Amino acid sequence: MWTYLSEWLQFGVRWVHVVTAIAWIGSSFYFIALDLGLRKPHGAPMVGVGGEAWQVHGGGFYHIQKYMVAPPHMPEDLTWFKWESYATWLSGAALLFLVYYLGADLYLIDPARADLPAWAAVLIGVAGLALGWVVYDRICKSPLGKNDSVLLGIVFVYVVAASFVFSQLFSGRGAMLHTGAMIATIMTANVAMLIIPNQKIVVADLKAGRSPDPRLGAAAKQRSLHNNYLTLPVIFLMLSNHYPLAFATEWNWAIAGLVLLIGAVVRHFFNTKHKTGQHLWWCWAVAGVLFALVITLSGAPGWRASPLSEASSTNESLDFPADPQLALARSPQFQEAEGIIQSRCSMCHARKPLWPGMGHAPKGVLLENGRDIVLNASLIERQAVRSHAMPPGNITGMEPSERLALARWLETGSGRYRP
Repeated sequence: MWTYLSEWLQFGVRWVHVVTAIAWIGSSFYFIALDLGLRKPHGAPMVGVGGEAWQVHGGGFYHIQKYMVAPPHMPEDLTWFKWESYATWLSGAALLFLVYYLGADLYLIDPARADLPAWAAVLIGVAGLALGWVVYDRICKSPLGKNDSVLLGIVFVYVVAASFVFSQLFSGRGAMLHTGAMIATIMTANVAMLIIPNQKIVVADLKAGRSPDPRLGAAAKQRSLHNNYLTLPVIFLMLSNHYPLAFATEWNWAIAGLVLLIGAVVRHFFNTKHKTGQHLWWCWAVAGVLFALVITLSGAPGWRASPLSEASSTNESLDFPADPQLALARSPQFQEAEGIIQSRCSMCHARKPLWPGMGHAPKGVLLENGRDIVLNASLIERQAVRSHAMPPGNITGMEPSERLALARWLETGSGRYRP
């Protein structure tokens, strides 16, 4: 029952996460475009107004003015843009917990890289996200933060270095996801720890009749610009867990770095267009070359052979993990279940798939031998027993009796599954 409920819980949280992310990204892109598209006011300018814009949408016209520091008086109604960011991060953190931390053995830990206990992997993941923000914030507040170009270069190197560390500790899927989660944490912390607090100080100064410090707005604008350039890479990294070509390579950390550059180049194109009206088409050529490098790296051989590769290629002398996997491997029904999986699934879910046109196992799931099958028992339960999602379209003709045999194996092996 838990497998059934957790699947829907993950789906529901993922739905919320995507919706809130759309709201956050949409408002972020809109305000960056608005800010860059401001023009000098026509006629007699109002005190403190640095730019204005006329826009049309939904059958009406909008006249927008921006005060470079603050208006002379605080308006009665003031809309704050913060909950889009907070809700995106909270729902993303919940999804990270449900999928990667509760399922650490399956999605986060790779014994070939670091044979960590689940609790240690989770602690490293959480600490990595927190440390990511602390180091980034210190860099921005240091003298290096006075030069935007130098600052962005250092932040780029820092994120790539963090991605490399994650790739040495976690599975490829977990490393890419945590790189994206670290960037997302930085972005939301920018909003919660600096942008909104600075704006609240400005509001408090206005209400008290004091002149707001323009440095507060400048610092908030700098962090907002960082968020703007980091948005596209975050989306790629969050989607990467569905594509083994992106995460199932020893070069995934380098791919993450290239994606950071692609995101920056693409945003530069749009930011320049909004600000000056110019179309820097060379940005797309550069982005295309960088993406070609991503594609090349995804198929490049690594420098390190997996110590488990020899054991994984045969069913003999397998070192099965501890309970409940050990119980599943020793189940009287395991041999029958193994035969069913190998005849119905392993032609695709193999290190070298036999299915025409398939270069990699779907989502990196391997079902080639007994050890693979035991490690992926929960996925087999979810995809082939509780539902008939696999094989897709039942293309290999799995019989109802075979699904029942899998259910018996899961039941006798773990005592957990109840059809």
